[in-house]
Amino acid sequence: MREHCHDIAHLGHVEMYTDRYEESLAFFTDVYGLTLSAEADGSAYLRAWDDYEFATLKLTRHTTTGVGHIGYRTASPEALRRRVAAIEASGYTIIGWVDGDAGHGPAFRFEDPFGHVFEIYYETRWFRPKAEAERAALKNTASAFRGAAPRRLDHLNLLADDVAEFRLFMETCLGSRVTEMIQLDNGRIGGCWFTVNNKTYDLACTEEHGKGHGRLHHVTYAADQREDILRAADLFLQNGVHIETGPHKHAIQGTFFLYVWEPAGNRIELANAGARLILAPDWEPVVWTEADRKKGQAWGLKTIDTFHTHGTPPVDPAQTMEA
Repeated sequence: MREHCHDIAHLGHVEMYTDRYEESLAFFTDVYGLTLSAEADGSAYLRAWDDYEFATLKLTRHTTTGVGHIGYRTASPEALRRRVAAIEASGYTIIGWVDGDAGHGPAFRFEDPFGHVFEIYYETRWFRPKAEAERAALKNTASAFRGAAPRRLDHLNLLADDVAEFRLFMETCLGSRVTEMIQLDNGRIGGCWFTVNNKTYDLACTEEHGKGHGRLHHVTYAADQREDILRAADLFLQNGVHIETGPHKHAIQGTFFLYVWEPAGNRIELANAGARLILAPDWEPVVWTEADRKKGQAWGLKTIDTFHTHGTPPVDPAQTMEA
């Protein structure tokens, strides 16, 4: 494992595209339980009840679905400059500086080899309650909660044709460490779980099986306890939300999970990771074999087929056949 780089503080936000904007927004606010911080220029800025930043999900009206960009906050202005210099020297595609948006200041954008756009920034907008209903009863939490009540943005999962190549990108540009990984029998890496801090992971990358490009597998928010996941399943059932799989427990990373599809088809997870943290500075990645994965999830449950094939945006079947 490489020496831990402390320039990146944490995963800051994800921009998600939707071609059913009003329905997606209603899902995230009324059912999933995020709070709308603002709407501007065709985007809604949303956050969980204990996210300190103004927004952790930027929901953008679009002609398709998937991920617009992924934002990481740096540890300081100096760290931002160091990372920009490293990314500029890396040889990866540079988009350059953008002004930021309603949630944060100037950001430096770049692209992985598979079409996902990343940005890093330091200046951010902290959430400040405007209405009494938004104010938490306890001073040490950011705001009140409702719906499924996710606490904070946890991680996202991207799809790539070559996970080993994506790993090099994450290590080079963000200084990420791999905490767990899948080693396939054919020598390829089937998946990697990355962290920039002491969380077990903030981003996962798994193999693209749908012949897509720059696709999203899912975005995840964290709940405090397993019982929150069970309550959320009832909420989703009551509101006609498609429950894809769960609740049960992942073998990799050990999270208790529930996956649903929001109205536009983007996969959303609610998860509880328990108390797992990666505190060891010399942590070696946990390697899962193909035989391990064939056993299913932690309690031996078979992984549903769509979990390996569904991503957003959807792939044109004609293109898949041609490929």
